[in-house]
Amino acid sequence: MAMTTTIKNKAVHIGDIVRVYQLIREEEKLRTQAFEGIVIAMKGRDSGKSFTVRKVAAGGVGVERIWPVNSPSIDRLTVIKRGYAKKSKLYYLRNRVGKEAQVKSSQKGEQDHGEAKISGSQG
Repeated sequence: MAMTTTIKNKAVHIGDIVRVYQLIREEEKLRTQAFEGIVIAMKGRDSGKSFTVRKVAAGGVGVERIWPVNSPSIDRLTVIKRGYAKKSKLYYLRNRVGKEAQVKSSQKGEQDHGEAKISGSQG
């Protein structure tokens, strides 16, 4: 299972809180709409890869959107907060409410996400 992918030159991992800016055409006007939530799944590979973002909207209603990674409707993507998840699919968050529906934030920084840092003294 894929735990990471590159979307619009940004490394995105499962558990990250992201803001996806989507291009929306209304008659002749073109505008961007932001959707902020947690990345709960990535599916597929190569050009058919897609990712799912979930947020809790007003009234406690959960909303999920699925985008292809190479979608032309994605204007840009920003990573708000790095998350640390041990699973590749976070579907269990659907059954949780409030603070329980959060993933631990990455304590080690942006660059690691699964890479082990080996440090210590020898001697």
